[in-house]
Amino acid sequence: MFYYEPVITRAWDSVAFINNDVPFGFHIRNIHYHGSNAMVLLAISHMYYQFFSGRYKIRNEILWVTGVILGTVTILEAFTGYDVIFSERAELAISIAASLTNSIPIVGPTIRESMFGAGFHDFVLRFYAQHVFILPVVMLGLMAVHFPRFLVFDVPMVMAISGAILITGGVFPVDLGFKFLPTVPPGITVPEWYLTGLYAFLRTQYDKFVTGVLWPGLFILSLLLIPFIDRYKKFSWKDRPLITAMGITGIAQIMVTTYWGFYIPPDSTIPLVERLVIDPIYLYSVMVLLVPMSFGFTYMMIHLAKEAERKAKLAKEKGPQKVAQIHLSEKWINWVIIALIGFQVFLNIAAYNAFLTGMNNLSLFFAGLILIVFAGLFHVYRYGMSEASKPPPPPKAALQEKKPKALAEQPKQISETKKLTETGGDDKKDAPKQAPPPTPQVKTGSVGQDLRKDSAVGISDLKKP
Repeated sequence: MFYYEPVITRAWDSVAFINNDVPFGFHIRNIHYHGSNAMVLLAISHMYYQFFSGRYKIRNEILWVTGVILGTVTILEAFTGYDVIFSERAELAISIAASLTNSIPIVGPTIRESMFGAGFHDFVLRFYAQHVFILPVVMLGLMAVHFPRFLVFDVPMVMAISGAILITGGVFPVDLGFKFLPTVPPGITVPEWYLTGLYAFLRTQYDKFVTGVLWPGLFILSLLLIPFIDRYKKFSWKDRPLITAMGITGIAQIMVTTYWGFYIPPDSTIPLVERLVIDPIYLYSVMVLLVPMSFGFTYMMIHLAKEAERKAKLAKEKGPQKVAQIHLSEKWINWVIIALIGFQVFLNIAAYNAFLTGMNNLSLFFAGLILIVFAGLFHVYRYGMSEASKPPPPPKAALQEKKPKALAEQPKQISETKKLTETGGDDKKDAPKQAPPPTPQVKTGSVGQDLRKDSAVGISDLKKP
């Protein structure tokens, strides 16, 4: 922002000055460029994760709608960012966007004039204002609604993603491209990867409004209406076959059109117009053919997934499965931390040396490795702290002493009862039947006879109360 000049004659030169002469300008520009691509990629990945997991069904329709709008604004933010360079690639994207906006009935010319201005002299300043102020404010407002409570900030994950962005910038440094000059015919170029699908439809030379506005608008509208169309009771993608098939179809069509937008026949003997034009019958036939193929693939994957679940349940009923786990002792954790710290020091020295020798892409690569190693170091440290907080296991001798005698004698009792049950049937067969004991019988008059026989008892004793 401090060195860029939003003027049509100075835009490309100012970016070249930032990239080549400003200290760390190469690093900042590559981080900015690949970070914007990562932002778009993560937004699309997050959207499809929520789509297939059915999270929007938990009374989160507003969050889903704001998320789809936020993803669209993210693409616009990235689009306005690489256009302010005003290279040949940017001029192609600007011309296409202006013509598509102008093709919208009734309000098209008004929108084009407000966004692009009266010509190239106005658009650079307007796109710069949209990129650094207007669109970021809109994104912050949508994020306040989309993330109403909090954002999960995991230090190792953030460091790992940042390191991956830096490594990508070191391996694939972004170039400036050719400066656009009105007097020089532009070369063959294509837009950024997140717009090449739309570019493939435009290369059919069909109606601009249909291919460039209507089809993308219908796609975004279908995503917005998904929570209100999905009436399945369950959340898993396996239990929502129709919605899952629609998502797979959309992904397949995006992948095919993205590749098609990039592909240009390399044969230079073919006229340029024939190399750029895509046969509309061929393109739309493939789009239609992808629908039954995607539905068949979806139902096949659902069948395989449910069959795998059934086999897993049968295996679980037979007994618990042992899962291999890695447990590091305190000694090994300390050695791993020391090794990572040593490797971190080496990477810092290597990155500084690469920067001093002018190897900017290598220094950026080492900086990415530094962040990834720091993420691993933080993760190992957190693992060690969690292991240290666990109570130590009791010794085996103490466990045997505390073991109750009843539990210790239980196997003996079980074995004895088994023996008794095994021998009990034979004993009953061999033992003779015993007669029941005789019941005593009392006869009338026996008391008087006994009293007469006893001489010590008199009649007077019997009369006493």
